[in-house]
Amino acid sequence: MTVLVTGGAGYIGSHMVLELLEAGEKVVVLDNLSTGRRSAVPNEAELVVGDFGDQPLVSGLIARNKIEAIIHFAAKIVVPESVVDPLGYYLNNTASARALLDCAVKHKVKHFIFSSTAAVYGEPEKNPVSEDESLKPVSPYGRSKLMVEWMLQDTAFAHDLRYVVLRYFNVAGADPKGRTGQSFPNATHLIKVAVQTALGMRPGMEVFGTDYPTPDGSCLRDYIQVTDLARAHMAALNHLRDGGENLTCNCGYERGYSVLEVLETVKRVTGVDFDVKISGRRPGDPAAIVAANQRAREILGWEPVHDDLDEIVRQAYEWEKKLLAEKTAG
Repeated sequence: MTVLVTGGAGYIGSHMVLELLEAGEKVVVLDNLSTGRRSAVPNEAELVVGDFGDQPLVSGLIARNKIEAIIHFAAKIVVPESVVDPLGYYLNNTASARALLDCAVKHKVKHFIFSSTAAVYGEPEKNPVSEDESLKPVSPYGRSKLMVEWMLQDTAFAHDLRYVVLRYFNVAGADPKGRTGQSFPNATHLIKVAVQTALGMRPGMEVFGTDYPTPDGSCLRDYIQVTDLARAHMAALNHLRDGGENLTCNCGYERGYSVLEVLETVKRVTGVDFDVKISGRRPGDPAAIVAANQRAREILGWEPVHDDLDEIVRQAYEWEKKLLAEKTAG
């Protein structure tokens, strides 16, 4: 049996592919390469270039490869962009996910793991936020993901399909062995932007809002290292294969760092000072959001290995230097 990974040439998906291959799984990657890159997919996995909402393509893939599980990463993920292009986000993240689920049901795929987001909580009333808190997304991005969660619940009730939803907090870092990392040049991840600035690839960077109700006025986030996140997906797949019930889990470390704290860490780890411009708030950004992760620990048996901000920054920095060297050499 084979695992289909949508978005497997992208940042988080490529780390998942490595985890699956190391576990001896057969892997097919479906990616349109809009933000992913072909070189991120190891030769041991099959890469199919295309869209996950293309039902004839997906149906053929599932039937031909006897797909047993789908791990769905592919999505648009930029909150401010979703505010100005909501229909694009609902088309890609929600409507195409519906098409993917339809194919899964028709071909009797048993297991589905979905990459959701902490954005479904909106502005949480308390932190750390648990999976049982009210869901009040404040951006089209968060709503587009929540709609897929609802579709999964209803689909699993009506059909023989079981699922795990993993709600990510802020994903950061890179593969500790240096095999893959965040490679999209226009990515908006804070740590990536900061290390690029430290390397002189950007003239400076912006902090969006320092008047939030947080200790230093900047947004507070829970940063999870990307390999730890991939390991959570592996645990979710094993949970389903062992007969586990449908499940929704947060993926974070249950601790938060402010934007300004992250920037100070980047400056310390890289040894480089750089210019930071203070700008106004961005629409759709909650002041603070930190994960409660007891459910993932207790039910999935997930234990973080890379819960160290200095290590996460160092991984991102080394990966960015590698990309820069490749670009210079090429």
